[in-house]
Amino acid sequence: MKVTTAALPLLPLFQRLLPGLPGLPGLPGLPAIPGLPSIPGLSDVAALPGRLTGLSLTLLKASALEAAILAGHLLLYPSGIVQERRPARALRPTDAHAPQPSPPTPRLPAAASPPVVLLHGLIDNRSVFLLLRRSLVQHGRHEIESLNYSPLTCDIRTAAELLGRQVEEICERTGSERVDVVGHSLGGLIARYYVQRLGGDRRVRTLVTLGTPHAGTKAVPLANAHPIVRQMRPGSPVMEELTRPAPGCRTRFVSFWSDLDHVMDPLETACLDHPDLSAENVRVSGIGHLALPVHPAVATGIRQALDTAEPETETETGTGPGKPAGGITVA
Repeated sequence: MKVTTAALPLLPLFQRLLPGLPGLPGLPGLPAIPGLPSIPGLSDVAALPGRLTGLSLTLLKASALEAAILAGHLLLYPSGIVQERRPARALRPTDAHAPQPSPPTPRLPAAASPPVVLLHGLIDNRSVFLLLRRSLVQHGRHEIESLNYSPLTCDIRTAAELLGRQVEEICERTGSERVDVVGHSLGGLIARYYVQRLGGDRRVRTLVTLGTPHAGTKAVPLANAHPIVRQMRPGSPVMEELTRPAPGCRTRFVSFWSDLDHVMDPLETACLDHPDLSAENVRVSGIGHLALPVHPAVATGIRQALDTAEPETETETGTGPGKPAGGITVA
């Protein structure tokens, strides 16, 4: 019995690899008496080496990619510390001596596609979106804003209020009534709070989140010293606020989550499930947390999400809250 009890912590792995294996009464997951010819799931044992090999290769590739991306982040981080330059507003002279633009530039009508706002995750900056931004520009999105929030930010609510002011400024400058937002990790949570709790659904047409802990994450317990990490824990006051009703929310949500995202604990916390929100969840297989805003396959999925019709059209076609929207497999 001591040997059997010592193996209990490994049962979740066994059950994942051998899902059809039955259990003994009182000990779920333990195999029945060995040697009986008709044990369901026993055939899965033959496939166990292949499953372990496939799992190991996938984890190895994903880990190597995460390490390479982290190295790239460190190299590019200094370039993204300062906020990006924005076009100067048109001069509004108040007297005859004020400089006049020559010739005056007429204000262009708002583009068919709204501006895209990119919001990074914790301990990061706008440099993380270098490749995604390039992909969006190559496919016709020319109004793109990469925003920075302070690494000393200690409150999601405060960051969401700042995002709201920045979105208003973008709409005023571009002449667009609404924007699309792409948020990685904490950035997606800040954007969701703005949309859901601060009336941002009036301005945000589509919110795409990448590896965002919508239900809170238990990963890295030692990080609890940071107040904003505590706000991202399951059951925190901020998470409780986001479970409250949000009737009439006009924003469409698309949540990308990875089955190898070790920052999300549990993995499904990156899925958005709220009865009042028009939400789609896209599973990404084969990459980790840092690769989500970088990988070209995910960039294609983001572009498709931003090009999809308005939420009202999605509702009419039967796509409701929390429904899956397919998946992406990275070889």
